[in-house]
Amino acid sequence: MTAPSPDAGPDDCLDVLVVGAGQAGLATAAHLARRGVRFLVVDAAPELGHAWRTRWDSLRLFTPAEYDGLPDAPFPAAPDHHPTKDQVAEFLERFARERDLPVLLRCPVTRLERLPDGRFLATTPHGPLRARSVVVATGPFQVPVVPAVAEGLAGSVHQLHSSGYRNPSSLPDGPVVVVGAGNSGMQIALELAATREVTLAVGSRPPRLPQRVLGRDLFWWLRRTGVLTGPPDSRLARRMRARGDLVIGTSFRDLRRAGVTVHPRLTAAEGTVLGFADGSTVRPSTVVWATGFRRDHSWIDVPGVVVDGEVHHRRGLTGVAGLAFVGLPWQSCRGSALLGFVQRDAEWVAARLAARVPASRAVLAAP
Repeated sequence: MTAPSPDAGPDDCLDVLVVGAGQAGLATAAHLARRGVRFLVVDAAPELGHAWRTRWDSLRLFTPAEYDGLPDAPFPAAPDHHPTKDQVAEFLERFARERDLPVLLRCPVTRLERLPDGRFLATTPHGPLRARSVVVATGPFQVPVVPAVAEGLAGSVHQLHSSGYRNPSSLPDGPVVVVGAGNSGMQIALELAATREVTLAVGSRPPRLPQRVLGRDLFWWLRRTGVLTGPPDSRLARRMRARGDLVIGTSFRDLRRAGVTVHPRLTAAEGTVLGFADGSTVRPSTVVWATGFRRDHSWIDVPGVVVDGEVHHRRGLTGVAGLAFVGLPWQSCRGSALLGFVQRDAEWVAARLAARVPASRAVLAAP
């Protein structure tokens, strides 16, 4: 991979700066490369695929490999194989390397502002970067969320967010409470139950579906019925968003068979004791907070783009000319943030930003 020097002169302006080198950023980069624009992808991580490599060891995708490709790059596995997190990381790294995409790692953008001439200025530890357009492709999993109730626990209780969990042997001996019954919480609780006493605290119960339905993988049905690709303002989409994200594969029956104790919402934490809405209490040695993430766009210093934490956009294009997003949940459909489906939005955004390149700068992309 090759990357232009980030400390180029003031007149050396990128056509497009892509912030984030995950699946959204790399898919966008591939479509920009086809159009012959001058671009650079930057990422704070030390390696490509870092966000995947650092998840828990047994993590696998819910989507089978036939739905996990990127532009002109099918996922290298049998169609019904569910890739591991390391296989995904290797796929992303190989995708960027084989296309010689310009990626600069260990390069976080600490501030993005719009200059009076309409261009953008990105502040990085390597120096300023100027671009006519910017794509924010930092993904939905940015800042781990831990509820305030955690502050009441004694220091003797080991605490970690699900993003820091790796495997059962990485935790101290003794009972574990997993807080949160989304996909991460359910899977981690089930895995831990093989080695210790586990309690799962369930705040809300989003819809749950098995991995296979009537002999077919769930995603075969979701794609055939248009659930993954339907517009976000449809009646079905509004109902799905109101009920929360799907929990796939793991059921409460699976948990109970494995010996997991299920309690309702966690309501109190004091010293070494956790209390639940049903009045019961538990004294764990470890608490795993599977309580999700929040997005952090505080580094975007462009008025009107992010309001009360929400990005204002239409299919990724903001009201500020040249500033776009790729990889947002429900950006244009349910699959917008998923590997294998993000490329549709990436192509749409890349085409519109490439059209902003001055005619004197445009070049023909190689076949």
